[in-house]
Amino acid sequence: MSFMDAREHGSKVGSAGVASAQNEAIDRRERLRRLALETIDLAKDPYFMRNHVGSYECKLCLTVHGNEGNYLAHTQGKRHQQNLARRATRDARDNPSGPVANLSTSRRAKIQPRKTAKIGRPGYRVTKQFCRRSERRSLLFQVDYPEIEDGLKPRHRFMSAYEQKVEPWDKAYQYLLVAAEPYETLAFKIPNAEVEKRDANDFVAHWEPDKKTFTVQLFFKKNAFEVRGNTKSTYGAFAANATGGHGGYAAPPPPGALPPGFPPSGAPPPPPPPARFA
Repeated sequence: MSFMDAREHGSKVGSAGVASAQNEAIDRRERLRRLALETIDLAKDPYFMRNHVGSYECKLCLTVHGNEGNYLAHTQGKRHQQNLARRATRDARDNPSGPVANLSTSRRAKIQPRKTAKIGRPGYRVTKQFCRRSERRSLLFQVDYPEIEDGLKPRHRFMSAYEQKVEPWDKAYQYLLVAAEPYETLAFKIPNAEVEKRDANDFVAHWEPDKKTFTVQLFFKKNAFEVRGNTKSTYGAFAANATGGHGGYAAPPPPGALPPGFPPSGAPPPPPPPARFA
């Protein structure tokens, strides 16, 4: 190589010229082949096969190779890697029991409820209250769990009337669920009014482990029932049970008023009914 040629191609005098892209690709495949021969065991490759004429085939890409080194260089190429990715995606889709599929399905799996033998319905007390200072109505629920499992705390949540399948749907009511193993779940039917939760004292859920009593107290927002225009039907006729309607309660009288059935102040009592003789 002359001095002018060397200066033009960017190499020293007496050395070879700059390698072309083809030569670089050949050298890279050779280095990958040598590395693969040292690290890869062909006996464990499921796509490696030797045919009847002594050549080597890739069952994944359907290619034929003259020697093992050529096949190993092919496994490091772009085509083989893309086919491996496609095969892994298809196997994960067709085989739900695979390790990758198990991970994805376990995340989406629905939590199955515990199947324990129920021992009956717990005892409960419901108290309707009215706070004259804040003019708000409240409900106090007390549920006894004398045989609750050790280390277990009762749970509660609100449920819409459209979630249950025991009673006809009524948008005027909602349900307060209280559950603890091994007892049946209680569903308290309460008015579908907005519950106060601004302060920690507005909604109280307390578990007393010594007495084994679970207490829930909730306050309805002020004028929640007057806005609805149906105070007596929503607040005074709620029921509580685990399987559907269990008695009702009359609405409490307003502050300063006498309960129903009592005569007004200063009026004489009604006369007794006439006696009947046989």
